[in-house]
Order: sequence, then structure tokens, then C-alpha cells
Amino acid sequence: MTSQSDSPLRAITSGAFAAALVKLLPLFEQRSGRKVDLQFGSSLGEAHDSIPTRLAEGERFDAYFLAEAAIERFTKDGYIEEGSRINLVESHIGACVREEDPAPDISSVEAFKQALLNARSVAHAASASGIYLSGEVFPQLGIAEEMKERAWTVFSERVGTVVARGEADLGFQQISEILPIKGVKIIGRLPEPLRRPFIFCAGIGAGTERREEAKELLRFCASEEAGPVVRETGLDPLFPKIE
Repeated sequence: MTSQSDSPLRAITSGAFAAALVKLLPLFEQRSGRKVDLQFGSSLGEAHDSIPTRLAEGERFDAYFLAEAAIERFTKDGYIEEGSRINLVESHIGACVREEDPAPDISSVEAFKQALLNARSVAHAASASGIYLSGEVFPQLGIAEEMKERAWTVFSERVGTVVARGEADLGFQQISEILPIKGVKIIGRLPEPLRRPFIFCAGIGAGTERREEAKELLRFCASEEAGPVVRETGLDPLFPKIE
């Protein structure tokens, strides 16, 4: 019979920190001797594998790695322990096209606006970056109505995968989520006046009996040792101190 200490820690992440975690967990497991069962899901939406759906169906996790707004929401809803949140990394939205396609100019606000209007189809994520684009950027540019005709939300897969298949001319997601996708190239961040850093955080599952082990995982992910791996995946580590 497997004891609780022998069973894997359960962790779940939304997209931006996923690539970093995939690389960090083998290092953590080697150093700590603890295994981690890592799950993936969007922090928003009603897809079968989204985090809200999984929580509603009774799944619980020892550690959560999510965008700032999602951490706050799930803490308020009682899934994440109050006061356990740490700010792990800063992330930026990137734009991508297929590798063989020319890169539109997005260096200025006007050029960026024109690139959006020239695209036949624009894909964005079902998460913080997509909400920011559709809810703030498109209206600010005065093209909210036009983008209703050509912009759409990608659920349950990466935006870069959709762009690589040719289903969208232009795609937007956190840079760390685009980098691993074959067949696409990142053409840059949003122009400076529209650029917004997103903070991705970690928290401990409310009521977990593995609290200290989960805290050990968070401490490792926030460490100087983890920094180079985090940077490789397109994120800027914040190195919070965890008592």
C-alpha cells in the first residue's frame, strides 16, 4: 500500500509557466526525492479540461501555478490557501505567424492596428492575455467591432498550434507558451504603449495535507537555481522570498 508521502504531489498550471515547470520538475524531483503529478488547464472557460471545470468536478491540488487574477479568484473561492500566494515571474504577450509567412510590422501602435485589420483571422488565448486584447486593446484601438468578425478564442490548445495549422494568420499568447510550438515564429511583443506585463503566481492548495511539501516546491521554483531555466522559457523570474 502506497503511503501519502510516497504518492506524488498534485500540481496544476495554466499556460505561461507550463514550459518552465516541465523543465524544473525533474530537477526538483532529483533534489527532493519527491514526485510531482503535473496537470495542465486553462484558468478560464468551461472546457472539459479547464481548471474551473476540474475544480467544480471535485479535483483538488497541492500547488497551483496561475495568472495573478486566477490565483486571487480561486483563493476567494476557497481552493487556494489565504496568504500562500507568491509572485513567481513576469510574462509578456507575444505575436506569432507561421514560419514561412512574412512578419507584419507591429513596432508602433498604428502599425499594430493595421496588422490586425489586414489579418483574415486572429487567434488569442482563453486566458489573461486574450481577455486583455479583446477587452482593452481592441477597444482602445477603435477596432472592437471589426475584430468581432476576425478574432477568436482558442480553447484547450496553444494558439501557436492553431497558427501553425494555418487556421489563423496572426496569433497572440504569452511568449513562453508560443516558444515551444514548431512551425511558428514570434514576431515581437505588443508595441510599447500597449505592452502590459502579466504576473504569474503560485499558491498552496487550501486544506492540503501536503502543505510543507507544496511549499518546498514553490520555494524551489522561486529560487536563484531555477532562474536560468525560467528565463530560457521566455519569462522573467522575480525571486520572491518564501519563509
